[in-house]
Amino acid sequence: MALGLDDVALAGQPTVFASDALAGKRLLVSGGAGGIGRAVAWLAGRCGAEVIITGRDRAKLDGAVAAMTAAGLRVQGHVVDIRKPETVADLFTGPVAEAGGIDLLVNSAGGQFPQAAIDFSLKGWNAVIDNNLNGTWHMMQAAARHWRDAARPGSIVNIVVVVDHGLYGVAHTIAARSGVIGLSRAVAVEWAPLGIRVNCIAPGAIETPGWRVYSPEARATYARSNPMMRAGTTWEIAESVIWIGGPSGSFVTGETVNVAGGSQLWGETWTTGRPDWFRPA
Repeated sequence: MALGLDDVALAGQPTVFASDALAGKRLLVSGGAGGIGRAVAWLAGRCGAEVIITGRDRAKLDGAVAAMTAAGLRVQGHVVDIRKPETVADLFTGPVAEAGGIDLLVNSAGGQFPQAAIDFSLKGWNAVIDNNLNGTWHMMQAAARHWRDAARPGSIVNIVVVVDHGLYGVAHTIAARSGVIGLSRAVAVEWAPLGIRVNCIAPGAIETPGWRVYSPEARATYARSNPMMRAGTTWEIAESVIWIGGPSGSFVTGETVNVAGGSQLWGETWTTGRPDWFRPA
């Protein structure tokens, strides 16, 4: 069974944004062939933007580009490993420069695996930190230098997680995403004189194809991870990204917006299954 919204759904999903809301804008979405990134790319394209998506899987990128192009959207895809700063630099001096630059960077690339923190291997820990924190930073710094050197403003939206309440079994990504949040707050101040805004969107339990790494038993509890008693959709995250990252968010920087049904206030998400210790008597 499919998890999350497919291309057909993304092509027809209702939106609050006008079809020209991002006319004349160009977006770069890392992880743009995946669940949240793909939804962001679709919405941006439907709002009139040109879109560049990146990822490590050529087949997934080609599939996403083909589907969006068939719908009349302007999109291109490039294989990039954000963990390697040299390939990120090549992206900005190559395809990004050739396209005429970008206006908004959305860092959606990342990944993690459910495991008790006490069992993390050094390799597993470093892989998540390198991807989710270091990779995000490589993209942020390259984009900021691109805008500084071109003397033009820019906007960055980093996809993180709800780090202040109720997410367990992925301590490595909590560490990495907390780093991204702190980093975003710091450079939002440093880069304000350059006209660069930096914000984060923190999704809660969002149904995506990535849910396959979690057990059916764990997934069954996700609807009760927040007071709204449901999982969210990638489209709800995409609309939040476009709101805060686009012209509608022009006076917002350094913020982390939880798009999580209130899970930052109430509820638990145990990606590894809730231990018996925490089960009601």
